[in-house]
Amino acid sequence: MRLPLAIAAFALSATLFAQEQTTVPQRALIQFSGVVVAGDSLEPVPFVSIGVKDSYRGTISDVYGYFSFVAQEGDTLQFAAVGFKRSTYVVPTDLTEKKYSMIHQLFPDTVLLPTQVVTPWPTKEQFREAFLNMDLAEDDYLRAMRNLSPAEMMQRMENLPPDAAGSYQTLAMMDATRIYNQGTVPTVNLMNPIAWAQFIQAWKAGAYKKKR
Repeated sequence: MRLPLAIAAFALSATLFAQEQTTVPQRALIQFSGVVVAGDSLEPVPFVSIGVKDSYRGTISDVYGYFSFVAQEGDTLQFAAVGFKRSTYVVPTDLTEKKYSMIHQLFPDTVLLPTQVVTPWPTKEQFREAFLNMDLAEDDYLRAMRNLSPAEMMQRMENLPPDAAGSYQTLAMMDATRIYNQGTVPTVNLMNPIAWAQFIQAWKAGAYKKKR
């Protein structure tokens, strides 16, 4: 009876020794914090998803790109954000303190989407038929452009009264001239070619005709 008991005790001790050898040492917990910034502008990147690989642990950065959560030494962190390339970072295992801070950079990622053509017709043949049979209605502007000749339009534009902007500009010029000539003899426009041109234009338009 002693030999079987000795064999069983030896087997049990070997099993316990093997379990002690295969036990993974517990990794230290640290307070991991940092700021996520863009690699091209160093501007903070908000709402970045930060997760530990092969686990459900992680956090999300705030509007200033700041994050903080409890991690373990040796964890592989995965950073993901819309419009940026994914990146990873491994927490160091030789830390002397129970906290660690860092600045992590994310670089922009350009995504080209395929071109999508949206039409109200299911087939090209129906679109071609609708396009060829389309009747464009003319508005008032198109009808006026067709009925008026370029010379008549220019004449009508010259005889149009000034708008609000033109009236304000004329009034401002008159005020500036009055302030400039204040205290001096008023200028005479007999030798002013612009004044003569305005006079001839008004005379041709009939501004000086006697009204019956």
